[in-house]
Amino acid sequence: MPAWVAALMLAAGPAFLLAPTAAADSKPAVAKDARLAGDRERTRFIADLSKKVEVHAFALGNPYRVIIDAPDVSFQMPAGLGKETRGLVTAYRYGLFAPGKSRIVIDVSGPFLIDKAFVLEPRDDQPARLVVDLVPTDEKTFLAKLQESKPQDTSAGSAPPLPSPAPSPDAKPVVVLDPGHGGIDPGTKSASGTTEKEVVLAFAKILKTKLGAGGRYEVHMTREDDTFLPLRERVAFAQKQGAGLFLSIHADYFPDKPEIVRGATVYTLSEEASDQEAKDLAAKENFSDVIAGVELPSDSDEVLANILIDLAQRETQNRSVVFARSIVGELAGKGRLHTRRLRSAGFRVLKAPDVPSVLLELGFLSNPEDEKRLVSDPWRERMAGSVVKAIDGYFAKRLARNRF
Repeated sequence: MPAWVAALMLAAGPAFLLAPTAAADSKPAVAKDARLAGDRERTRFIADLSKKVEVHAFALGNPYRVIIDAPDVSFQMPAGLGKETRGLVTAYRYGLFAPGKSRIVIDVSGPFLIDKAFVLEPRDDQPARLVVDLVPTDEKTFLAKLQESKPQDTSAGSAPPLPSPAPSPDAKPVVVLDPGHGGIDPGTKSASGTTEKEVVLAFAKILKTKLGAGGRYEVHMTREDDTFLPLRERVAFAQKQGAGLFLSIHADYFPDKPEIVRGATVYTLSEEASDQEAKDLAAKENFSDVIAGVELPSDSDEVLANILIDLAQRETQNRSVVFARSIVGELAGKGRLHTRRLRSAGFRVLKAPDVPSVLLELGFLSNPEDEKRLVSDPWRERMAGSVVKAIDGYFAKRLARNRF
């Protein structure tokens, strides 16, 4: 080491010498492995971390889940982890829940109590360890404990968002793009590992750029990175922005006939599913909040939401169908559709009573040819161009109708 460097370090004192350590401490903890131990009398979840972090663990019911929240954690776990069943635990998953917030969700087979939840400091050659102990209980005790420790940040059943004030007639139409899933919820996944959350976000970014290029629209996205947003918050975001159109973007998966089933599908909201495939898809998409460990709305909230929908959705639903037909018309001539029929089901993400809303499944990640297209930028550009034309056509009709 040159003498002048040593002198500089000595003059700077301890602060200089500790700077690298401080920088290292500012890095997020790394989760490198996880496992289960014990039996149905006591089941332990253990995760290995690069350093100690503060955690908050709580329970959710319907279905039974343990939620473990921590500051930013980089999950570098072995592939396929989380499918193990042991004791009370049927599965677990992990990922980013919100900016700077990571989450682990543990599925539990029945009523339980969190007996312990703590993080051990690293010692000798052992990493820091997150430990969560679960013990069985009865339903009455579980529910009583749940009420005592109601979490503050789970997007629990708050009242449905109210419609925003009507925009100025001269304002640009507001389009909200909703890339599905994200963060801890990857959505569906292809055999090669391509995730739905990655595909739809990449497509939404291209679509946003194309929509914004002409200066005709004000365009927003519910998420712009790999973070999770509960379904109800997606709806609330669209209403807050005063959206004139809401497009939820997804990719499907159909393992029974992977070589045959392919192409895009367009869905609108309905309390009755148009067919079994639509019903199954809605059930899967509505399960997104459960995957991420969000408390589901209570029955009373759903009743209130349905009343608001019944009162305000009729005209909105008609507009949704008009937009859906516009997309089908654009895609049909280019051979990009799974079916020309409009499908409908009870998608929770389409339930804004005042915003015309459509769900677009870009294609099937279970189909190898569709997967190639879904990860191809040239294909995304062409597909986004078709969707822009559909949006242009929809608003052109709206403008013409408003003139007379």
